[in-house]
Order: sequence, then C-alpha cells, then structure tokens
Amino acid sequence: MKNKIMLTGKALALIFGVTILSFSCTRLDTKVYSPVPDANFWQTPEQIAAGVAPAYQALQALPDGNLYEMSETSSGVMITPTRGNDWYDGGDHLSLWLHTWNQDRGFINGLWGDIFNGIGKSNFTLSVVNSLTNKPSNIDAINAELKALRAYFYYLAMDNFGNVPLVTDFNTDPNSVTNSTRATVFAFVEKELKDNMQFLPGNVDKSTYGRMTRWAAHMLLAKLYLNAGVYLGAGNERWADAISECDSVISSGKYSLSGNYFDNFAIDNSGSAENILVVPFDKTYIGGNNWEMQTLHYQSNSTYGLTNSPWNGYCATADIYNEFDNADKRKAMWLVGQQYGADGSALKDLQTGLPLIFTPNVPSTSDPSPAFRLVGARSIKYHPEAGTGGNQSNDMVIFRLADAYLMRAEAEFQLGSPASAAADVNLVRERAYGEAPGGAHDWQIADVTSANLLAERQREMMWECWSRQDAIRFGTFGNARNPGKGADADAHWQIFPIPTPQMTANSKLTQNPGY
Repeated sequence: MKNKIMLTGKALALIFGVTILSFSCTRLDTKVYSPVPDANFWQTPEQIAAGVAPAYQALQALPDGNLYEMSETSSGVMITPTRGNDWYDGGDHLSLWLHTWNQDRGFINGLWGDIFNGIGKSNFTLSVVNSLTNKPSNIDAINAELKALRAYFYYLAMDNFGNVPLVTDFNTDPNSVTNSTRATVFAFVEKELKDNMQFLPGNVDKSTYGRMTRWAAHMLLAKLYLNAGVYLGAGNERWADAISECDSVISSGKYSLSGNYFDNFAIDNSGSAENILVVPFDKTYIGGNNWEMQTLHYQSNSTYGLTNSPWNGYCATADIYNEFDNADKRKAMWLVGQQYGADGSALKDLQTGLPLIFTPNVPSTSDPSPAFRLVGARSIKYHPEAGTGGNQSNDMVIFRLADAYLMRAEAEFQLGSPASAAADVNLVRERAYGEAPGGAHDWQIADVTSANLLAERQREMMWECWSRQDAIRFGTFGNARNPGKGADADAHWQIFPIPTPQMTANSKLTQNPGY
C-alpha cells in the first residue's frame, strides 16, 4: 500500500479545526470560515501530515495539467493535432505548438491559478501553525517544509511568467500586490531554500514520501542555478553552484538509478529508489493522473482493460520518435504500428473501420480525414492501469536522480570538463541500453556537445515537464519545426503572458513584454 497524503476534505476539516471552503486562485486571497485552530493539534506526526496536506494537494494539478501540456507542447516534444473536430478547443492546443497563444487563453490563466493556489495554501497553512499558542516542538521543521514547498511554486511562477507578485503573508491585501522582478523572485527562492535546508528532513522513507525533503530542496536549487543565465540574463550563469547542488543529492547515497527505467513510472512506483519527489495519485483516493486517457486512442481501452475510451489526444511527431534508436530501451514508451486487443486480435478504429495502426508521422496540424485519427506516436511512459478510465495510480515524478546526473553533466560541459560530463551521461545511457560501463553506446569526449546533451535530456526526461525550460536554455525553443511552425520572430514567447483575468482583478500588475 502506498504511503500517501490522501485525507478527504471532510476529514481534514475535522482534524484541522478549520473548514476551508474556497481558495481563490486569481486574487491570492483565501476565504476561510470558522478559523478556530485546535490548540492540541499539530502535535503528532499524523496531525502534522494532515495539517500540511492542503498545501501538497495543490501539486496534483501540475504534472498532468496545464504545466504539463504547456511545457511539452510549447517545446515541440508533444503535439495535439486537430483530428476532425476532436481537440480543436478554440485552437488552444495548436496555439501552444505554433507559439501563437495570448493572455486570453484559458490554459494561461489555468496555470497561473494552479501555481498561486499552491502559494495561497502554503501561506494560509503557515499563518495557522504560527498563530498557535501551543506551537509544536518541531515548528522549525514544519515551517521549513511549507516554505520549501512554497519556493517550488514560486520557482514555477518565475520560470513560466517571469515577473510575478511575491506574496508571503496570508493577510496581504491582494489589491496592493505588484509585480516583482524575476531577479527578486530568484533571490527569494534561493534564500528560502538555503535558510530552511537544515530543518528539512534528510531521511528517505514512508514518512517523507511525496513531501519536500532536503534532497528535493537541493534538486530545486540545482534547477534554479542551471537556468540562472536565463532568469538573470547572460553573464549570470551559476554552473558551479548547479554542480554543487547535484553533488549533494548524488553523494548522499539516498538514491540510486532504478535498474529498469519504467519502474520509476509504474502503476505502483512507490518503491522506486530513484524518485526524489513525486505527486501521489491513487485510482480510489487521489484522482487527476489521466495520462492514459489523454494520449491513447478511443479503442485502446481494449488493449489495456480500461473502463472508458481514451480521448485520442497527445502524441509525438516522427522527429521526436526517431530520436530514440532501436537499441534504446526507453523507446518502449512509444506506441507505433498495429495495435492489438488483450485477446491478441488486431484492433480497428470503430468509426472509420481502418486498422488501428499508429504512425509517428504527423504531416499537418489539422486534418479531417479518417487516417489522420491515427497519426502520432502515443506514450505509455506512465503505464495504463487496467480497471481505470483515468485517475490511474502511478505517482507522477517531479525530481529523480537521473535528472541530477544530466544536470551535473550539462554544467560540467559548460565549465569545460567534457570527460566528467560524459561519465555522468553514460550512467544514464548504460541503463537505457542495458549495457555495462564501456559499452557500445557510451559517449566519448567528442560526443559531449550542446546538441547531444539536449537530445539526451529529451530522451530521458520526455514529457516530465522540463522540456520547455531545457529548450530555452539550449537556445532551440524558437526554432521552426514540423508540422507548420516557423521560427519565432523574437524571444518574448519564452515566458507566458500574465492572464487577462489577473490583469482585470489587479490593475497594479504590469503585462510581460510582447503581449
């Protein structure tokens, strides 16, 4: 049984001593009814886990929601073509592929709301626990955990929206909030993590599963430093600091690469020795992981024993699929070719009668023809779960050890140490190819190039919400790609606009350049 934070809202209300009826995502204010904290609460590990649960609950919207699609589609590793009338949705999905979105798109406001919902819940919980007369003996640890979690949400806000409101007090009047610069938010995230690192748990066990630990904080700092040249401008790179943070995780001995890549994403992946921070999901208690529904074809339920027909949406183009050679075990994340039912029978598209054959070639962004319903490689990286129709139980990964090796390799390359970079990349590639050190697919020093490092990151971290920032950092985000996208005319697409509803709610906010 997975150790998950999965108390119901009713149970939390009874235990917490407060009933939270509404969290406002758009104005950073939270309506709270009957805020009567129990003086005897927050005293046991179980009570503390229940107390911080609302802040963690906000994570559930991220790895399979707006953040996921906006990261992967805008970077070009995922596409949602319009198949007849399916998945048009006012042009939302194609605007991400083509870089034609604007501040009025619903997913823009959706991501803003997802992020600031987490910030609001973190601020609220901090205000509750610190207002207690009878504070728990480990108040420093509780504060550190919530502040580190809030730092992650602010990291996402800065990464995606650039200059954002910086609110750390739950009682702040939302109408008084203005934009803080990206540099200010960067410094805030860095300080919060460094100041609270010593109070975060260093143990890795059931009690810390799915929660912010010291090692998750090191990973977040590594991400911050890896992208410092983007966030703060050229000349402000922090490659050595990124290496140091990755070293802290790798040398801790707390994690190891899973022998099987797909164990990290399995239906029950709680035993992964590689995953550092995950968002728990469960088919009964914690819904929201709809990976199988978003990418698989309507008739794929016959293959995987699903209780509903999937939605025939997200896929990858031939350019992405062909980045994986046939010896790469990670290529098994993609479905191409004839699809079969659980009984071994060859499946057909029931609407068109065509054989259910997935082809990775996506020749256009929109086509009403019957054959176009089958284009694109489909992903089973998070393996479908029989007996579900969405809300599958695979816990979704935020940080894992392979990323630490690849981040360190990139920073080593940037600092002129290609041999060290190759050694780190080879640890990941040897797992991918099932080879011992020195195998045929190990990199040599000459293989350590910017293009190869990005391609390896794409293969290893495919559809894990890092593709957008990787493409920006490597300078490929604005490139032309097939089908249908020309090169960006300028770089303003590298951050999303502040959504119109936020600008309407608070006239003190300033829109990002180019929108």
